[in-house]
Amino acid sequence: MRLSVLDGRTGVCRLAPDSEIPAWVTSGGFCSVTRTTDELSIACPEASVPGDVRCERGWRALKLEGPFEFSEVGVLASVTAPLAEAGVAVFAVSTFDTDYVLVKEERLELAVAALRERSHEVL
Repeated sequence: MRLSVLDGRTGVCRLAPDSEIPAWVTSGGFCSVTRTTDELSIACPEASVPGDVRCERGWRALKLEGPFEFSEVGVLASVTAPLAEAGVAVFAVSTFDTDYVLVKEERLELAVAALRERSHEVL
């Protein structure tokens, strides 16, 4: 598996479920928006997030170099399992073509080492 570390820090935000999607979400770079009946979750460039928004800051995104077919089994698990064994918490986001695994910046070096130990290529 080949992964690449995306530039910049990502913030993971929680807004009320009935909130409008704010304009600052799409200011550039990686962004993901998920709405449920319980919340509106947003992952976007940390620098874009206003200070008064509930946000867990300091995430770094690793992109699994896809695309992957929906029928492929275990793609995400092949990355999350070694990270779990190394004690690295993740926030995972999937798109149509691929997956992204976010890890806290202070755990990035450990995450990369754990993935390389499992023969993943991390750029």
